[in-house]
Amino acid sequence: MLISWTQTLKESAYLAVDVFTTGEREGLQRTLLLLFTCSVSSLLLSSLLFLYLLLTLNYDPAVSGGISCGFGTLLTVALFLSKRVRCLGTLFVISIFMKKSRNLLLTAGTSLVLLRNIRNTLENTTGLVRSMICNLQAKKAAVIAPFNKYVKMLKLESEQFQVTLGEAEQKLNATVKYVKSIMNTVSSVSEKVFPALSFLVLMMFIALHIKRYRGDMTYQNRFVSRRFVAFDEKQRAEGKPHVLPLTPEEEELYTPLPSARPTTREGRAMLKFGVPVASHLAAWVIFITVDALLYLFVDIVTKKLSELEPFHIPLIVSIKGIATLIGIPISEENHQEDFSYSVTLFEKTCLPKPKLLLYNSIVPLAAILLLLLLMALIAAKASQIRIMVCERFFSNAAEMRVEYLYAKILRKRLKKRKEKNNSGYTSLYLKPQFWCPLLFRPKEHVHTIA
Repeated sequence: MLISWTQTLKESAYLAVDVFTTGEREGLQRTLLLLFTCSVSSLLLSSLLFLYLLLTLNYDPAVSGGISCGFGTLLTVALFLSKRVRCLGTLFVISIFMKKSRNLLLTAGTSLVLLRNIRNTLENTTGLVRSMICNLQAKKAAVIAPFNKYVKMLKLESEQFQVTLGEAEQKLNATVKYVKSIMNTVSSVSEKVFPALSFLVLMMFIALHIKRYRGDMTYQNRFVSRRFVAFDEKQRAEGKPHVLPLTPEEEELYTPLPSARPTTREGRAMLKFGVPVASHLAAWVIFITVDALLYLFVDIVTKKLSELEPFHIPLIVSIKGIATLIGIPISEENHQEDFSYSVTLFEKTCLPKPKLLLYNSIVPLAAILLLLLLMALIAAKASQIRIMVCERFFSNAAEMRVEYLYAKILRKRLKKRKEKNNSGYTSLYLKPQFWCPLLFRPKEHVHTIA
């Protein structure tokens, strides 16, 4: 029973793939099956759009649902009517997990570092400056308090100092507010505009790939597919020239499709895929390191300052008073005023409290790097997968490409054979025996019989 269900499911899946790729709608069953597969595909894509609008762009559920439903309906109709749209959608879904999505992930990682680590660095720096202003204000009150009498006597004016500190704090707050507003604006615009632009660019690349596959026989036509093998067997059965098996030199130029064995071309593709990843990773490490070092600096300075004991400043003033009567001193009074005070180098209430957001940034970045690593491993096979998908959708173009590659291999073999024959004739012409055969005739041995 289980085997029969498995076999039925396999046949249904194969039929669904065949209807989706060929677009042949002969009969009600194939038409309904095509409509079902198109509806399921559009439902998946519209669900992803709904989640993106709701969670990323913070749209209302009603607005997100309306946009997603409209998109899903239009996409279902387009998939049902056009084979090119189905191929375009299939390649788009594949590209999301491949090379073209690399830029999206790199941008997401860079935005994550900018919005978390660099913002945290700015906040820690701001907190350090504010603590210094707070400490100056506290020191002003601590130093001036013991000298109230002297302040009154000398009419010391500290209002200008207070005004200066207030202006400095206002400028700092204004600068921080301006920088934060710019970062929030850039973040909001990038979150809303960049995905749409990336989507359009990706669709343009895929459409160009499909156009070149159908119109340019030389475009990525270096794969020996099953269709090519079947065509070679047909040529052999008809007694015509065949090309399989390939020579060792040809095996380096033409890759079997599909093939798990990595080639030199695929290794270069992986390296090309990984270069931007390495450069972005270096930048992320630099920004995160700067954030961590600033946190450690502020944290260590805060601990050291909090451990310092207040130091005592002795200040005793002796006052001598003499009472006189008609210029004759009658009494003398000596007393001392103690103006000593204790002061701390840094007020504990003004100590900065730095923050470290390594966990909030490193964990998402690790997930992004893991996805990029998996994508790098399959990036080398991206061209094979795209060609296989296009072969399924455009069988006529695939047949033409097979015939072109077949004739190309035969022409190269014929050219090499001619070059080999010409080189053989040239070497024969250069031999002296060819021009003077009489001079180089072998000697005849005469045997005499006694």
